[in-house]
Amino acid sequence: MSTVPQHWHYEDVFDAFELGCGQLLLDLKLFMRTVAPGTAILLATRDAGSPVEVPAWCRLTGNRLVASAHPFYLIERKPDPK
Repeated sequence: MSTVPQHWHYEDVFDAFELGCGQLLLDLKLFMRTVAPGTAILLATRDAGSPVEVPAWCRLTGNRLVASAHPFYLIERKPDPK
């Protein structure tokens, strides 16, 4: 199994290893509401669609995909609207 790149810095983890991509993205949206803007999140997922779906989700929601190394994704929560 892969390991998280050592140079990644994150403040919270969303472990979605057992979720399919559809449920993963819905749960991730709810999870992001619980963390402060600018928080770096480590997303862990085994879903085969994640290399395409996670970057697309980030673009659609305004959250920043900082780095990816499947099965891990480093996402920064977007700022709150002003």
